Amino acid sequence: MPDISFLDLFQGIATLVQAEPHLMIGRIALMLLGFVLMYLGYKGVLEALLMIPMGLGMATVNAGVLDFGKGRHGTLFLDPLATTNDQVMTQMQIDWLQPIYSLTFSNGLIACLVFLGIGTLLDVGFVMVRPFRSMFLAICAELGTLITFPLGVLMGLPINQAAATATIGGADGPMVLFASLVLAPEIFVPITVVGYLYLGLTYGGYPYIVKALVPERIRAIEMPVEVVRPISSGEKMVFAVVSCVVLSLLFPVAAPLFLSLFIGVVVREAGLKYFYDLFSNQMLYGATFFLGLVLGVLCEASTILDPKVLILLVLGILALTFSAIGGLLGGYVLYFVSGGKYNPVIGIAAVSCVPTTAKVAQKLVSAANPRSIIMQHALGANISGVITTAIFAAVLVTVVKAAG
Repeated sequence: MPDISFLDLFQGIATLVQAEPHLMIGRIALMLLGFVLMYLGYKGVLEALLMIPMGLGMATVNAGVLDFGKGRHGTLFLDPLATTNDQVMTQMQIDWLQPIYSLTFSNGLIACLVFLGIGTLLDVGFVMVRPFRSMFLAICAELGTLITFPLGVLMGLPINQAAATATIGGADGPMVLFASLVLAPEIFVPITVVGYLYLGLTYGGYPYIVKALVPERIRAIEMPVEVVRPISSGEKMVFAVVSCVVLSLLFPVAAPLFLSLFIGVVVREAGLKYFYDLFSNQMLYGATFFLGLVLGVLCEASTILDPKVLILLVLGILALTFSAIGGLLGGYVLYFVSGGKYNPVIGIAAVSCVPTTAKVAQKLVSAANPRSIIMQHALGANISGVITTAIFAAVLVTVVKAAG
């Protein structure tokens, strides 16, 4: 009978014991982090649809490390470092998530699928009713992107990596994923993971920023009643079509995202029920599930433990913090211009984490004054934030390509 030791029988434990100390500690820490993310998702502190599959994937991939012989360790999930055709085709026959990663992540398709779903949820009428105020706030809320880009360069990141990291300031997960693939595919994994982890914290962290910068008496301001002309579905379709074509003409590098977003809007306004149901349900939630799962699986210790991750963590939190401050400053500008009639809390909704930041704004205002309803204004800024984030990302890509 063969002599089989305990470690031979349980390879996950064997590879954990055999790993270098920093990898062993990293694997254990990431397994624990996976449990924490699942718990916070379950409790509603973080976005459950994303964090539960992400947390379970993170914990499992760091537990299920095999010994392939000759001191080589790996998993049966996916290999993000497979680049040549032969390597990819080989891994697609072995690793069960490799086809999804190679065919939807490495080319940005997953981001476009999420944008298709998001487009069906957006009512661009909120932007069309108040276009200048909404877009002004959205531009102000890109302050984090504008500050983080040069700051990343000063901290030693190459210009392409600094630009990719700066897109976290837009608070748009699919855009961070898309921009990092285009600008800095070599650190796509940590940038995207950091971006999504921080986006999950906006619901918990942004209220403290608002309360620190906006006194309760100002948070309680009731917006004046406005008589606005109803925007027809036809007008919304024209807006979506013209915006898509013009933005694609100006920023071709982001054309796939513009098309994905605005075709969702067109489907919504055209009343194409079957497409609407497909995009807003199966496609959006299916893409979100695999986005969370694959991001979790990509957090294997040997992949994620990079000294640059610390810099990305710092820059990511700075980007989102400055974007929140920028949006609130824009809100204060409108507050003073209107003679104190505009509620500056609306500015936080311009950070384009749809619809989380709009909900945060309304919740904070309602706590100060239950009669104050700002959701329509907040959604206008929120949707504008999605558009401006795509524009700023496209500008960064253009600038980096020109500089290179």
